[in-house]
Amino acid sequence: MIRRTKIVTTLGPASSNAKILERMIRAGVDVVRINFSHGTREQHIEFVELTRSLARKAGRTVGVLADLQGPKIRVGKFEHGKIRLEVGDEFILDAFCELGNQERVGLDYKELPNDLEAGAILMLDDGRIVLSVTSVKEHQVFCVVEQGGVLSNNKGINRKGGGLGAPALTSKDLEDIKIAAEFGADYLAVSFVRSGDDIRQARALMQEAGGKGMIMAKIERSEAILALEDILEASDAIMVARGDLAVEVGDAAVPALQKRMIRSARMSNKVVVTATQMMESMITNPIPTRAEVSDVANAVLDGTDAVMLSAESAAGEYPVEAVEAMARVCLEAEKEYLVNTDRRITTISQATIEEAIARATMFTASGLQIRAIAALTQSGVTALLMSRRSSKVPIFALSPNEETRRRVTLFRGVYPVDFDVGLSDPEEILNRAEQELLNRGVVRHGDIMVMTIGEPVGKSGGTNTMKIIRVGEWRSRQGIVDA
Repeated sequence: MIRRTKIVTTLGPASSNAKILERMIRAGVDVVRINFSHGTREQHIEFVELTRSLARKAGRTVGVLADLQGPKIRVGKFEHGKIRLEVGDEFILDAFCELGNQERVGLDYKELPNDLEAGAILMLDDGRIVLSVTSVKEHQVFCVVEQGGVLSNNKGINRKGGGLGAPALTSKDLEDIKIAAEFGADYLAVSFVRSGDDIRQARALMQEAGGKGMIMAKIERSEAILALEDILEASDAIMVARGDLAVEVGDAAVPALQKRMIRSARMSNKVVVTATQMMESMITNPIPTRAEVSDVANAVLDGTDAVMLSAESAAGEYPVEAVEAMARVCLEAEKEYLVNTDRRITTISQATIEEAIARATMFTASGLQIRAIAALTQSGVTALLMSRRSSKVPIFALSPNEETRRRVTLFRGVYPVDFDVGLSDPEEILNRAEQELLNRGVVRHGDIMVMTIGEPVGKSGGTNTMKIIRVGEWRSRQGIVDA
């Protein structure tokens, strides 16, 4: 059984060793995440080059996701590194405080006082500490502690219910977009997105820098939930970033929102990644908890394209084991994945020619015992459209374009194949594609498979033909006998 759900792993100190990274790739990594919150330009480029070199060695294609840091809405540093706050304590967030103490602390985001008013609730350190704003005076936010604990340097700040006005793209992000374009990122993730305009701005900057990567919106603000339709329209993919989102909307609201976002992304023909604390315990333990296994499995059953490892693979003690565990869980969950005829397949509505071909292909796959689908593609669009429909039939994206092959590594149930057309006769091309899947052991003589292709051959965005093939018939007609 081929795993359909893709695995994204964050690179960091734990996965910087070539031997470890190679084992991770062989264990099933489909996309690596470069986290711009840490590391230097040189380290990021080195990571990408090492990943692509090791992937080629392993005979695999691995995509690269560049993740922008976004605005740092954090407290500053303390004179002694940390303090303890008790319930009822008065505490001041002071934009111009240099070193914090028991009474006050500075802010990285100097505009925070302008975003607040009396009654606002602030969640610090992922909600571990809760402050209620009593008043705002110029650059100072006066608070009372509602939930206490230890507060240390540079911990994050969220507002319950959202409403902080920090722009999604900072000056650092603008420079990092250029770096992402330089190393050829296949996906660019924009943090703390508020609206589709943030995505449109990031896309324009990426293209201006010469990058061709798809743009991913990280949904981690409550405002993003309200603007989800606009964000989906503007982006190529979304990430269900459950950490900051849970702090803003409340942890109990996240599971239902996750299901809604995955469903909405698939309905909009967009890619979706589920992230944050999926196997958090494996930072220090060789096996996941039962709750983590259920979490990953539920994301798979929801229909997510990919599940993501963060600190587990970047800084954990068991990065290879985390990938292996995630792969096992995905495979088991996919055995139970319910395949229903998607209503969109049979609903007559306006569609592009490519979407009509994708619908016809998946409807055929649901009605016949199809072994595989071969999508001969320049851009990968047809493979993406097919992957939005529920099916257990593997989709092989045969493309001469390396960027396309790396891009489809994130599409659920789609597998990249290096396929140099080199011919103009569609019949000859289809025969070569059939032989490619035969050589890979994907199909056998007598199996039924579906192929899609565009005529004229080689034109991007031109898929207009679907063909049902019984494997081996052409070779029989030509009198070809296998040795």
